[in-house]
Amino acid sequence: MIQYRILETGFFLADGGAMFGAIPKRAWSRKYPSDEQNCCLLAMNCLLVWNEDRVVLLDTGVGSKDLGKLSYYQFSRLNDIADLVRSQGFEPAQVTDVVLSHLHFDHCGGCTYRDSLDRLKITFPKAMHWVGKSQWESYLSPNELEKYSFRAQDMLPVAEAGLLRLVDVDFELFEGFGLKLFDGHTQGQLVSFIETGEDKICLFPGDVIPTKAHLSGEWISAYDIAPLESLAAKTKLATFGTGKKETFVFYHDAYTSIFHSTTKKF
Repeated sequence: MIQYRILETGFFLADGGAMFGAIPKRAWSRKYPSDEQNCCLLAMNCLLVWNEDRVVLLDTGVGSKDLGKLSYYQFSRLNDIADLVRSQGFEPAQVTDVVLSHLHFDHCGGCTYRDSLDRLKITFPKAMHWVGKSQWESYLSPNELEKYSFRAQDMLPVAEAGLLRLVDVDFELFEGFGLKLFDGHTQGQLVSFIETGEDKICLFPGDVIPTKAHLSGEWISAYDIAPLESLAAKTKLATFGTGKKETFVFYHDAYTSIFHSTTKKF
């Protein structure tokens, strides 16, 4: 039986106009709050999934290293991802797989940390780290819109340790746990589909659908490098899981991290 728990790794602020793109504030503010400076509080909700044989972590948050250059985002209430895994009864070395929706710093920063001697270490040293192949290519040679979203210190040590696995086709990581590729926000995103019981499925869409408010098809973030592909990704996502009781775990929603639905509104 597959089980899962949400791990809340922390929060940060992002501009509301950037989060909701062409949608007017008078519309999006009814679904997602902002402060007097038009900033929205965003979460970093990772997911721990396990069965008798595997312990899988979905995204790792921003981590705690090298955050000085990211002070604009005002990260707060940060929790160490390794400690959160321990709180669920597992040691970091027991994690068998880390599935990364994509490699922007707020999703994969926790894959490495700096020890007391300022050396980079891999947080989950025995885990295979799964990344979309085209996402890895973007990480190595970023476009102008994304070049500040990728950090070498987050993932290069993982690759150098031989713990990186690239995904170029939809496949099943193990029985009941599927990975599918989506573009839009960035190239080669991985969305996890987890069967949690008879006619029940848990979806971890990452930044394909960052918050509940983004369930509407045309509600697309200005951070997305290819908005028409984002719309196509949502349309594609709507074709999966039909007829099953669906649970969405929204990575960035600070108010509705988990949402149960029998119908999607894309």
